[in-house]
Amino acid sequence: MSSPSEELLQALLALNRVQAGELLMAARSQGSPLDVIETLVRPALEEIGRLWEEGDCALSQIYMSGRICEELVEELLGEARDIDFATPGEAGAATRAPRLAIAVLEDYHLLGKQIVRTVLRAAGHAVKDYGRQDVDGLVECVREDGIEILLVSTLMLPAALRVRVLVDRLREVSPHTRVVVGGAPYRFDEELWREVGADAVGSSAGEVLDILARLTGESA
Repeated sequence: MSSPSEELLQALLALNRVQAGELLMAARSQGSPLDVIETLVRPALEEIGRLWEEGDCALSQIYMSGRICEELVEELLGEARDIDFATPGEAGAATRAPRLAIAVLEDYHLLGKQIVRTVLRAAGHAVKDYGRQDVDGLVECVREDGIEILLVSTLMLPAALRVRVLVDRLREVSPHTRVVVGGAPYRFDEELWREVGADAVGSSAGEVLDILARLTGESA
């Protein structure tokens, strides 16, 4: 018998938004919105990314599956914004909040970024959302805004590897900026974040507040 995540995968590959929505709502009745995202949505999208890299699904499928999930998760997170996440003070953050920004680097799936952004804002953090950026655009945004902690989301391995170029460029124009990475490639290879020169890695949205507390504590 198929698991809910496998059923969601098939619904997304078939671009069946109605079935995908029904599966997420059924899961929501048994867990929190973030639980649904971590246990259903994330595994399904990671599998679609793997299928695309191996040539077993079309670019249109990976793009549209992402759009479907973004819409459905936005509905879930509309509810999640009222969840009592730990406040920055409770997470041990420094008194002066760091200048934060978040972006997707050279990928087309924005879902992971949106989830992390929602958790940050629900916890009282102001965070600039740069959307999807290439290296040059992201470096310029960080430089202009004086960003102290940059969170970078990737889904595909080529984009995850490009973080090395991003970090090197940032060291030249904004050496104080810390880079936090997240996404499937960093979960599959636990040392990859170090290889690309990042300062920290998160395997789920729920870790972001602890990561910020640690980084701000180190720089306090």
